Amino acid sequence: MIDSARPAKPRADVSRTRASTATPPVAGSGPIRVALVDDHDLVREGLRLVLEIQAGIEVVGEAADATAAQALVEVAHPDVLLLDLTYPDGDGIPILRELTARWPETRVLVLTMHRDAETVRQTLLAGAAGYVVKGANSSELVQAIRAVARGERYLHSSVTQVVVDDSIRWMQSGSPLTAREREILAGIASGATAAEVGHALGISPHTVRRHVANLSAKLGISGPKALTRYAMEHGLIRDS
Repeated sequence: MIDSARPAKPRADVSRTRASTATPPVAGSGPIRVALVDDHDLVREGLRLVLEIQAGIEVVGEAADATAAQALVEVAHPDVLLLDLTYPDGDGIPILRELTARWPETRVLVLTMHRDAETVRQTLLAGAAGYVVKGANSSELVQAIRAVARGERYLHSSVTQVVVDDSIRWMQSGSPLTAREREILAGIASGATAAEVGHALGISPHTVRRHVANLSAKLGISGPKALTRYAMEHGLIRDS
């Protein structure tokens, strides 16, 4: 087990030795090998307790931050990585993007408190195989793990409707931007901070920053001045 938050236990040495002296296991040749990444010790401990009693699932390690997560995947070669999106030192989307780019054989199942459509969209675009909210029960989590390990996609029921509704609104609008993206752009272009925009719209500053990053990529522009110019040219704010 790799754990940056507390000393390694004897059982973790077995996982580390097995992973470092052998090639990655062949998919389907044994139990589903799962690794956990969350910055809260209690969450990881709870997940481990839930998963270790499941037939055909083996917890092979855990990590508490981005650096430890990369080392964990490199050493343990898990089939499925349970990944949170919120960390004290930053957003989990860039971590997810790097993990899926470097180790495509590991299927990443995001486990997070965020339910908004933009976060789900960016998570899937970054390479996640599935998305589960922390309000899910243990049987739903196990179902998600088994699904992504089989090579399937999995969306928790609490976010499926949000994503469908958001996609329909976007298709009906004929605009390259979703309604929420237009709200975010108008707020940022008006001079509000990510925290202020998030407070006004009822979303987190992390989600606002994800929107801004997605807007920049979608529109091919970056920086507050360029985004403000776009917002003025398309009638989202007035030229003051």
